[in-house]
Amino acid sequence: MARVRTAVVAVALIATMAPVVLGGSAAVAAPSPATTATTATTAAAEAAVGAVAEVGTVVQDGGRLTVPAGEEGAVTLRFTASLPAGVRGPVTGVLRLPDKLTEIAGSSPVSENVIRSTCSVNGVAYGECRWDMPYMHDTQDADPPSLALPTVTAAGTLAYAVTLDADRSAIVLGTPDARVELKDGTGAVVAEGTVGLDFVYGTPPPSVRGAVHARDKYGVLWRYEGTGDVNRPFAARKRVGGGWNAYTAVTPVRTAKADGWGDLVARDKSGVLWYYSGTGKPSAPFAPRQRVGGGWNVYTALVGVGDGGLVARDRDGVLWRYESGYHAPFEPRQRVGGGWNTYTALTMSGRYDGVLGRDKDGVLWKYDRLGIIPGPPFAPRHRVGGGWNIYSAIAGAAELGRDRYPDLVARDRAGKLWLYQGVPKPLTSWDYSPVPGPTRTLVGGGWNTYNLIF
Repeated sequence: MARVRTAVVAVALIATMAPVVLGGSAAVAAPSPATTATTATTAAAEAAVGAVAEVGTVVQDGGRLTVPAGEEGAVTLRFTASLPAGVRGPVTGVLRLPDKLTEIAGSSPVSENVIRSTCSVNGVAYGECRWDMPYMHDTQDADPPSLALPTVTAAGTLAYAVTLDADRSAIVLGTPDARVELKDGTGAVVAEGTVGLDFVYGTPPPSVRGAVHARDKYGVLWRYEGTGDVNRPFAARKRVGGGWNAYTAVTPVRTAKADGWGDLVARDKSGVLWYYSGTGKPSAPFAPRQRVGGGWNVYTALVGVGDGGLVARDRDGVLWRYESGYHAPFEPRQRVGGGWNTYTALTMSGRYDGVLGRDKDGVLWKYDRLGIIPGPPFAPRHRVGGGWNIYSAIAGAAELGRDRYPDLVARDRAGKLWLYQGVPKPLTSWDYSPVPGPTRTLVGGGWNTYNLIF
């Protein structure tokens, strides 16, 4: 911005400079003392106005910055401020996002420490710098999110380096053009400009990432923890333990996560059902088993619904509902309805929102969980898509990518495992259902070594 000058023109000065005729010759009158004083005052005012009015620039280094909202760690925002000459006193600053936060479900839409930052200026580290993340709730207004920059000594150029370590909730911040404003000791703005930030989905924390289990022909159970990267969805497998060939059915009842949480049940050959509680330890994810009871060999399929509950299909095709119990693993069963023999495969959807069933024609259907007690457990089914009879095993899983939706893995007859990322399927103008998407990604081959995947 150009320096602003104030011109003061005195009428008296014009008058005193008019030619005066003395003895027939022209002469210019000398300035009066008052005129001299006025000129000096004007020059001082002009200099003062120019010093205050000039505002420097803030320029981002390297263009817009991509900030992963996840487990990747910090990235560094760099920008340089050029201050006008003559700035005195300490320089303070703020980086302010353009949009205000609005409460979600009665609380802040972001976590308490949604972004953790440190700041340095001209190579000098100033340690942690704090974000303010107020949010509007009820009828109360709030300021936009802002970061207080460190107070520094004035200099012609100030080079800022701000680290941004954002958690998963930062995705709501979007792609803002943030405003940077620097002020001198009097509170006057001495430099300003914008920096571009693009918050994108990063690697989810282990508490969100899913895990898949597989039993080999020797009865050894293996664990595959999600990485959050669809191009490499699983970390190297971990051995859970042997002896799992004693079971004719195994199913999660609480969604398996990479952090070691997630319960499952297993039915042995005599029809006894056993409960394995999650430990929260990925290296040893299950506690010693507990006996639920006998008589479970009347069922041809057992499917967990993700929240501790279970549905079971008997030989007549009738589906029964077992809700998670308070004093026992399950409450007494309730009849859901008949006709479930039409399905050749049943699996949980990957979280506590229902089950998926593949019919004899290879069509995949989704039953969304209602969670109404007493009442029907599922909403009417809706069609996901056809062609699923090419797979010898399908298993719903919690998020294996980084898009918030549950996923599904499917093994074909050649032993290749495929990943289907979840997508939102609109059901009404205000509701949707997460379902396996239309495209698949190859995980790898050799999965025919397993006789059970869940």
